[in-house]
Amino acid sequence: MRFFPVRTVIVVVVPDEQRTSDSGPAAESGPGVDRVVAIIVGRPRLVVLAFLLATIPFVIGLANVTTETGTESFSEGLPEQTALDAVEREFAPPFGPADGTTQLIQRGENVLSRDALVEMLVLQRDVRDRPDLRVTGTRSVAERVALELDPSATTLDEQVRVVRRAPPAAIDAAVRRAATEPGFVGLLSTDFNPQTARASATVGVVSHGVPAAPETAEPLGSIQRRIRVLADERAPSVTVFGGGVIEAEFEAVIGDTLLIVVPASVVLIVTFLIAAYRDVGDLLLGIVGLGMTTIWTFGLLGLVGQPFDQILIAVPPLVLAVGIDYGIHAINRYREERIEGTAVRPAMSVTTRQLVVAFGVVTVTSAIGFASNLTSGLLPIRRFGLVAALGILFTALVFGMFVPAAKVLLDEFRERTRLPEATRRPIGTERSRIGRGLSVGIVIARRAPLVFLVLVAVGTGAATGYATGVDTEFSQEDFLPPAETPPYLAVLPEPFRPGDYTVTRTLNFLEDRFETGEEDTVTVYVRGPLTADTTLESIQRAGSDPPRTFVTGPDGTAQSQSIVTVIEAYAESDPEFRELVARNDRDGDGIPDRNLDRIYDALLTSPVRETALSYVTENARSGRVVYAVEADADDTAVTEDARTVATRLPYATTATGDIVVFQAVADLIFASALSSLAVALAGTALALAFVFRMLFGRATLGLSVLVPIITTVALVAATMRAVGIALNAFTATVLALTIGLGVDYGVHFVHRFADERRNGASVDDALTTTVTGTGGALAGSMVTTVFGIGVLVLATFSAIGQFGVLAALSVLYAFLTSLLVLPSVLVLRARYAGSVPASDTLARSAKAEPADPNA
Repeated sequence: MRFFPVRTVIVVVVPDEQRTSDSGPAAESGPGVDRVVAIIVGRPRLVVLAFLLATIPFVIGLANVTTETGTESFSEGLPEQTALDAVEREFAPPFGPADGTTQLIQRGENVLSRDALVEMLVLQRDVRDRPDLRVTGTRSVAERVALELDPSATTLDEQVRVVRRAPPAAIDAAVRRAATEPGFVGLLSTDFNPQTARASATVGVVSHGVPAAPETAEPLGSIQRRIRVLADERAPSVTVFGGGVIEAEFEAVIGDTLLIVVPASVVLIVTFLIAAYRDVGDLLLGIVGLGMTTIWTFGLLGLVGQPFDQILIAVPPLVLAVGIDYGIHAINRYREERIEGTAVRPAMSVTTRQLVVAFGVVTVTSAIGFASNLTSGLLPIRRFGLVAALGILFTALVFGMFVPAAKVLLDEFRERTRLPEATRRPIGTERSRIGRGLSVGIVIARRAPLVFLVLVAVGTGAATGYATGVDTEFSQEDFLPPAETPPYLAVLPEPFRPGDYTVTRTLNFLEDRFETGEEDTVTVYVRGPLTADTTLESIQRAGSDPPRTFVTGPDGTAQSQSIVTVIEAYAESDPEFRELVARNDRDGDGIPDRNLDRIYDALLTSPVRETALSYVTENARSGRVVYAVEADADDTAVTEDARTVATRLPYATTATGDIVVFQAVADLIFASALSSLAVALAGTALALAFVFRMLFGRATLGLSVLVPIITTVALVAATMRAVGIALNAFTATVLALTIGLGVDYGVHFVHRFADERRNGASVDDALTTTVTGTGGALAGSMVTTVFGIGVLVLATFSAIGQFGVLAALSVLYAFLTSLLVLPSVLVLRARYAGSVPASDTLARSAKAEPADPNA
């Protein structure tokens, strides 16, 4: 049986000079803690009212939260992305899912038949005639064929009439003539046959008077939704696609995912709360606390104008799971006091005096683990770290102050009204099955603690070595909605069933059927002016000795496309231009080396003007060179080779393209994971050492918490490699997150152990009380946290699902290592302390002269 007034004996029996071991200062709580406890227990109505009033502005902020989707924010500010933006702005592709344009993707047995051509032209005409669609231009193979049939048909109305009246043979001949013109074939699928004038797909492009900027996604989305209605009515074979459609589906996926994972997390957490609390009143308090924490966390986003992105989908289950962890500890510790017969306010005073400090320590160390992501070079990861850290802070405030105050009011109401209380029994006791099951670590610590810790160290080292082989990647696929809704989600009832997503299927179709992607190319962006005599020959020489990842042409040089290839191709087909090139080619290699401004002028007034402008700007201030790379080459090697080739040009150059940009982000992800892990470990170590030195006079007590955490991080990283999960935009936060989540278990364990030691318990008794008391609460919080975060596997984003699995495993590993490893660590620490702790002296004194329980 515990004697709570033992502290009276401490003052009388123990001289000050003996308080040098685990006992630490005579009292853990200082004036600040006493004031907080006095407010919570002494004025609970004021605390509850203050928290409810503070929630109001967060509710308003919650209504103003916006969303941000896609990969753009990850690469924002990178030199490679800046160069790619310039390339896309200055050398626009024939078509692509970019803001400011709408793609009309037509499919059929033959999209070059008369009926299909008319269908496309009619849709373009109807779209153009709608002022609200802000059309500035249209482009399609149907228009090109109509102009071949009748060059005077310059309007869409005229072109519709021309094609309708044309016989099939005339249309086929017009297609064959148009196929020789630049840009025509690029709008047709790869199965286009010019001889038979057949193709199974084509893309028409509608340009809108909407600037190509992210903030225009909503106007463009509205435009494209209206065009989709027109297409459904007038052109059933046409799929409407574009930046607005992509943005709308990305936002829908975020909403659908939250609508699945948050209720699932709540249902699981409430289920476990029922099992843990076994009391309706405590259950309702927990639910209110969770709701308040969530509103505060995400309401703040709206108040400060920060968007909600895909990575932040992981935060609601995380906050809910950690919040209930705090709630279980608070209620369980309170019940330990109440079951001994202590009145409501004295019991809550003892509870909050201990938990305010414990929650403070846990919150600081957890926040350090989450906030360590602020060291990342990627904006979304920094935002995730900040929001998660603030969520933990809000959780500590709500469950450290609001819930205890509300619990005081609830139990006093019960006593006044004689309303029955379901149970006061804590989750785990020494004689319970949970208590016995959690005592394995104590058994090991009694028999062979040193041998066990050596085995743990060897295992941790092996796991760390194995984990060095974890891959790092960054791809657009991580952010795309699924091409097909998983069966287990498709059977969900409304409104939880996800929508039918088309973006991934459409992108896959474009990639498979059109030569429009840049998956197997890299680009060197060149900033000039490009009019020096040596410019073109420098471009040619840059690819003369191609790296191993570059595709090599028949002449042994890198296979590339640039203004040089445009000049060579046009010179072969146009005698006049060929003569101009020869007059300005002093060394006779076919590449002009003087008067380049005249060469450019000739190109820009020729039929290949559009092609030339794909590689050099009209003022020749910049240009691009596109190199083909091996499809199966490693992205890291491709990026290194592209940068090497870029340095060969005597201009300011930047290697770019999707491969290079994504690899640059992947490199930052890896660097971010390591830096945040290092900062989290160092920051947590300093915080733990400082706090435990202040509370108990021993910094090594705090450092003891790091032993199971280091093992947990190694196990999580090794698991990633074992199951094939790479470090990506979502999982990059997991290692630092493991510290933020896992430190909770170690802090609660060591803090309770030190508190028991200070109250006079021996090492063995302190461990037993800690494991059977705090261990039970830890087990309950572990189960709720694992399942609360694990619901992320239901997310429509596969990468979010991977994050959920790893986060849940990190919690499980942290719980197991804390219960198994910490007892041996604490036993060895006490064994080699070098002197008999004052707490052991106190224990002997207490046995010789028991304290008066009523004192």
